[in-house]
Amino acid sequence: MKATLKYLAGSEGPSGYGSSTTAHQVAQNCFCSNTSNSHHLTAIITGATSGIGAETARVLAKNGVRLVIPARDLRKAEELKERIKRESPEAEIIALEMDLSSFASLQRFCSDFLSLGLPLHILINNAGKYSHKLEFSEDKIELTFATNYLGHFLLTEMLVEKMVETAAESGIEGRIVNVSSVIHTWVKRKNFSFTKLLIPKSYNGTYAYAQSKLANILHAKELTTQLKARKANVSINAVHPGIIKTGIIRDYRGFITDSLYFVGSKLLKSTPQGAATTCYVALSSQIAGVSGKYFADCNETHCSALANDEAEARNLWKQTRAFIQRRLLQPAVGTNQNYT
Repeated sequence: MKATLKYLAGSEGPSGYGSSTTAHQVAQNCFCSNTSNSHHLTAIITGATSGIGAETARVLAKNGVRLVIPARDLRKAEELKERIKRESPEAEIIALEMDLSSFASLQRFCSDFLSLGLPLHILINNAGKYSHKLEFSEDKIELTFATNYLGHFLLTEMLVEKMVETAAESGIEGRIVNVSSVIHTWVKRKNFSFTKLLIPKSYNGTYAYAQSKLANILHAKELTTQLKARKANVSINAVHPGIIKTGIIRDYRGFITDSLYFVGSKLLKSTPQGAATTCYVALSSQIAGVSGKYFADCNETHCSALANDEAEARNLWKQTRAFIQRRLLQPAVGTNQNYT
């Protein structure tokens, strides 16, 4: 009850921020207090053409961060670029085609990005897929899992060496942010099976989404262990953005639904508030060196016991990497041969 009241009141946590903090407020404070020049930063943001991804992109661009936007629909990416440039004419934004659920598309995107010769300081694995019915990717994998977890896993694997290199050359800590969800707490250990996640025998859209978000946290935990072993100046953390306001309920008019929306809206975040924790974890000097943690409302918080299980994280990483290697028919994924 105490935590709920603090959330509703927007009370500040140890970071100085709370549930009512916006991404703009976080970015302003981070760049004002940070001695590094934001114009020297390059960020990749998946799922940036709408929702909290678009708000994250807008705020970073407004503060001088160069953006690379991977998008399945380049028209939407160009529309986002135009919207941002109307507000921030000096913004540097590069749109590249990428389907996060396709291994081949991910490889093409990473090849295209690396060929630009740009540094990479920030990778925000934000895109999320929720499917009511069972669907499969072109690689014959359940679509929610393929998009939310496997796609981001492979993207990170192929770009992490560039991030390590950039951090070493610039002296600026690389930041990887996995956007997860509090719904990961719904997943029980006995039901969490890599093989069943790939091709489920039965399907529940909400549970599939929860499992993918649990996997995002476990990914952050295991990659942290590996990066620390290398003494790499790159961190990776997971965030829960909050439950964001949408117009869905407004499509059903009536006294009861209007009343429910009024009450429910007090528990929901606006899009600028939803993007705040992502920006905090990507930018704040307060958490320099912090990695493998879970954040909500711009403060470190507790994840489930399963999400915090290092053995589970290691096992999932091994299974994932072996599976992707077999699918790509090559001895290793990416350029980093130290990950064994």
